[in-house]
Amino acid sequence: MKFNVVLEPAEEGGYNVEVPALDGCFTQGDTEKEAIQNAKEAVLCYLEGLEKVNQIKLQPGIVYRELEVAV
Repeated sequence: MKFNVVLEPAEEGGYNVEVPALDGCFTQGDTEKEAIQNAKEAVLCYLEGLEKVNQIKLQPGIVYRELEVAV
């Protein structure tokens, strides 16, 4: 699976990384290479989280609802 990432130089040094296809998937790294590696790990963790949500939804007897909170 391929994902585009956006690397942006951080003010304090290193790079901030965003994965636009995965809402809220961000990471950083001191070097471009480290930032890319951290992005791979962030994507895997994000997808693992989605898998866990789907497992919860599929369990018999579990009621799953979306909750919206105004702040």
